[in-house]
Amino acid sequence: MPYPKLTKLELQIMEALWTLGACCIRDVQQFFPAEGRPAYTTVQTTIYRMEEKKKAVRRVRKISNAYIFEAAVSREAAHSRLIDDLLGLIGGRPQPLMAHLIDSGKLTLDDVEEARKALRKLVKKG
Repeated sequence: MPYPKLTKLELQIMEALWTLGACCIRDVQQFFPAEGRPAYTTVQTTIYRMEEKKKAVRRVRKISNAYIFEAAVSREAAHSRLIDDLLGLIGGRPQPLMAHLIDSGKLTLDDVEEARKALRKLVKKG
């Protein structure tokens, strides 16, 4: 099954689940900063849609009348989908993205060295 395409709000909900682990809707809602925090019902509706339609979250148990949810998609898988979508939007080549990261100062020499190490491992694997 391909990884689901997640909206900004859905990614923020996933970040709460990845950080907190399995939790209830109220905990997810409280994870957002107080300023700009979405309403409980907005988070609830979004989680239910993520469960039913996108299969990105799943119910693990029920405590009293509250369902406990956990992420069904890993952070790495969600980020991979997001990055693949971004690369698709800029023609499939990573060079424009890398140039932007360098120009904006968001890519450090340490980042480049980590990328070199990862590429060397990939080449050794064949």
